[in-house]
Amino acid sequence: MEITTINADLLAKMFLAGAKNLETKKEWINELNVFPVPDGDTGTNMSMTIMSAAKEVSALEKPDMAALAKAISSGSLRGARGNSGVILSQLFRGFTKVIGEYDEITVQILSDAFQKAVETAYKAVMKPKEGTILTVAKGMSERALELSDETDNLVTFCEEVIKEGDRVLDQTPEMLPVLKQAGVVDSGGQGLMQVLKGALDALMGKKIDYTIAVPETKTQGEASASSYNIDAQANQEIKFAYCTQFLIMLEKPITDKQESEFKSYLETIGDSIVVVADDEIVKVHVHTNDPGLAMQRGLTYGGLTTIIIENMKLERDEKISALKEKEMQSSGIPFASEKKEAAPSEPPKEMGFISVSIGAGINEIFEGLGVDYIIEGGQTMNPSTEDMLNAIEKVNAKTIFILPNNKNIILAANQAASLTEDKKIIVIPTKTIPQGITALINYIPDSTPEENEERMNAEIGLVKTGQVTYAVRDTVIDDKEIKQNDYMGIGDSGILSVGQELEPTVMDMVGQLIDEDSAIVSVYYGEDMKEEDANELGAKIEATYPDVEVEVHYGGQPIYYYVLSVE
Repeated sequence: MEITTINADLLAKMFLAGAKNLETKKEWINELNVFPVPDGDTGTNMSMTIMSAAKEVSALEKPDMAALAKAISSGSLRGARGNSGVILSQLFRGFTKVIGEYDEITVQILSDAFQKAVETAYKAVMKPKEGTILTVAKGMSERALELSDETDNLVTFCEEVIKEGDRVLDQTPEMLPVLKQAGVVDSGGQGLMQVLKGALDALMGKKIDYTIAVPETKTQGEASASSYNIDAQANQEIKFAYCTQFLIMLEKPITDKQESEFKSYLETIGDSIVVVADDEIVKVHVHTNDPGLAMQRGLTYGGLTTIIIENMKLERDEKISALKEKEMQSSGIPFASEKKEAAPSEPPKEMGFISVSIGAGINEIFEGLGVDYIIEGGQTMNPSTEDMLNAIEKVNAKTIFILPNNKNIILAANQAASLTEDKKIIVIPTKTIPQGITALINYIPDSTPEENEERMNAEIGLVKTGQVTYAVRDTVIDDKEIKQNDYMGIGDSGILSVGQELEPTVMDMVGQLIDEDSAIVSVYYGEDMKEEDANELGAKIEATYPDVEVEVHYGGQPIYYYVLSVE
């Protein structure tokens, strides 16, 4: 097959096919992650990044190349999550800078776009590391440059470039010892290859479902036709205001009698009840006016996790308001909000804070330290650049400090900063929650933003962090053999301890973090831990290391049983 040009319509199909291929392979890519921790992983982050762009692309009707380039670039930039997602968005950004200037793409233009993609992505990473997605992209761009003088056939060109990408990907374990020890190739590089292989399938004319799930939208005619239902919805009685969902992590299996009694109790405080139990977990759904009562009863069976509480009355009112606005706009009548006019906005303060957080207790600590806006996410779900931009918009300050508190979120924060023009954004590169807390403690309101930035950066470097979680698969890292469900103590630069029992694993990790200069150990216990167990651990650390002061706090974080800091 010979194809010498690609128009906007075909490129859109290629992009959507690449996105769909990555989406279907994301779990496989997640399994390539070196650390066997139950975090938000590479495949998930890359998939959410590209699907953000895919939704914008699928919404275009008969796009030209410039519009398509803008949709790909803007959608991926704003939807970027995690380091791998941000790097992928930067590859797209560089690629679209070139292709957006043409009506049709040839081999030469595609080669130029590959070069620009790699150049842009490398610039976005402060310390590029070889053996990663960047290396795979660079290998393909170098092969593309060679091929640009050898063929005009885009099929041949793409097949050979992808073949080179696979070859470089297979070499990544030789470039990064940690990959070789774990017996995997780079997960980000593999994600990139799946995008390109999906795109090649579309170029070759293979049958592909290009449908991308997007929120339903109505035309003006449809809006008018359904408007009769607005008042009925507005007058609909909502007896129980809060849709409450949570999981109970059972301390011991729940009996049929206990399950029946629990359901009966929920019926006395609400409706729409669903209780599904197995030996380890109970999933609960109830509409109630007092979510606390439901959760208190749930706590009698075990710890709670994945708590979601939604105000259905508020959601109904917002939906009705949006429907009325649509109806007014469709008839050409300006919409007047039923809410009172907002008070004139206050003048911005000099400095504000945005922090990423991972649990209810950590949220309270950050709020107590003066954080203006908390983005919940962290380990289990990396916030996107869009999440950062939304937070920036809501903080009324001239200078805003962002605390990512996770090394996999720093690039997204930096990307949001680069997209913000009306406020000064300073990203403090905090890699852990304890570093974020330390940064806030060392903030001095009377100092300039630059002085605070310098001070906070210096202080976070003095904090050592340990985090305890469990392994999701067997592997070998740093010569430590890890079995699925083993406990792992993870330090700032790698795994410090592994064991089949929690407390000994924690104490082993603590022993490697504490030295003669250590003065304070802070313990933040997670949502699956009991307060008394955390206090016992704190007492044991204090007894073992009498020269340090130990503080125990409720963190409420999922996944990680304990997060500790040593200063």
